This record gives sequence, C-alpha cells and structure tokens, in this order.
Amino acid sequence: MAHEVTVVTREGCSACVRAEADVARICGELGVAWRTFDVDSDAEWRAEYGDRVPVILVDGEEHGYWSVEEDRLRAALA
Repeated sequence: MAHEVTVVTREGCSACVRAEADVARICGELGVAWRTFDVDSDAEWRAEYGDRVPVILVDGEEHGYWSVEEDRLRAALA
C-alpha cells in the first residue's frame, strides 16, 4: 500500500520548518508522497491541531506532533 504523509504547519513556525525538512528527507529516501497543510487555512483543522503544530499525519491518521520521531515514522512507512 502506498502511504501519504501530511505535515500540518503554520506560517512562522520554526518547529514546522524542521519537521518539513525531516519529513522531506525521510519520505524522499523511502519514495513516499508527502505534502504540507496550513492549519490556519481551515477552521476545523485549526480547532483540532492548532495548539500542537507541527502535526504529522500518516494516511490521514495522527502519527505525532511537535517533532518527527524518525525511527517511528520509518517503521510506519515500511
């Protein structure tokens, strides 16, 4: 099954920049599609994730937040 990773971010969030770089590197190595989503562009997402960005979603399910746990993300995508 092909996985998809989403990084829920916010403008001006330095932790988000780090998480995006980590996800880009890991997904690039594994050939997994990924995208970003601005939490402030959707009221429902802002209510759900706004106080925890960056949030990492794998296949639409919350995988983690605040930072990328590389070993755990690699295992989820294996």
